[in-house]
Amino acid sequence: MGTAMESKPRVFVAGSTGMVGSAFCRRLRGSGYPLLEAAKPRPDLRDRAVARRLLDELKPDWVFLAAAHVGGIHANSTYPAEFIYDNLMIQTNMLHAAYLAGVKKLLFLGSSCIYPRLAPQPMKEEYLLSGYPESTNRAYAVAKIAGIVMAQSYNQQYGTNFISAMPTNLYGPNDHFHLENSHVVPALMRKTHEAKRSGASFVPVWGTGNPRREFLHVDDVADACLFLMENYNSGEIVNVGTGKDISIRDLALLMAEVVGFKGEIRFDPSKPDGMPFKLLDVTRITELGWTPSISLRDGLTSTYQWLLKHEEALLT
Repeated sequence: MGTAMESKPRVFVAGSTGMVGSAFCRRLRGSGYPLLEAAKPRPDLRDRAVARRLLDELKPDWVFLAAAHVGGIHANSTYPAEFIYDNLMIQTNMLHAAYLAGVKKLLFLGSSCIYPRLAPQPMKEEYLLSGYPESTNRAYAVAKIAGIVMAQSYNQQYGTNFISAMPTNLYGPNDHFHLENSHVVPALMRKTHEAKRSGASFVPVWGTGNPRREFLHVDDVADACLFLMENYNSGEIVNVGTGKDISIRDLALLMAEVVGFKGEIRFDPSKPDGMPFKLLDVTRITELGWTPSISLRDGLTSTYQWLLKHEEALLT
């Protein structure tokens, strides 16, 4: 048994302090993978020399590239220059450094926002670059598309084994709960929690409530990405999701149930909705043998319990 454990690839998770990266670390430790840690908890991977030195010193067999600058509609619309610069620099530096360091396999984490705004539903992997992305997150989407093409190009020219996973909307422990800059689940969870705590009569929600979104618990995406690293060796992108969606209106009502808020959900149609639909076709990963295990209600409930335990640090 000791030999089998020792033969497991040595793994570095870029972005290990974030929601997704920390879930990757939990999943990898649970499966007995040796994790390598940077000398500094959050090295600035936008710096090419830092990225190069990091991988040269750690010499990982596998890299999970979860480091990214992320946020919701408000953040993407307000800070597009930061979103495109930070993400382009992080992924460019890490992919090139992984090639130079002889990393055996790398997983690049993309996003479902890479697909065209009006892509047919559910969105298949081959719809990539068949139309324009949603304008509110165009900078982030273009950066992620560049990462996919870069990974594929290095595979083609240098024979690397870089794979790319495209997760749907993620949520879970270690998320950002900023009211304006976070994604819909943490922002809505915080709003609903604070409305309950203050005795407010309603929760304000951006948009009409009509757009439909798919949500995946972060522990499920970590499980899926480890599955892909163990079983998949192609540069073709792979969608990771549940294959089920819910309207923002119904999500808000479900959130009120989970949090225990009894008041009104009030929508603001003057605010942007984003893409009208964003459901992934998960046929490819399903046929490979992976399916999610955490339902939306169960995932929201456990995430809310986590939020309550860390409320003082997160919401002050």
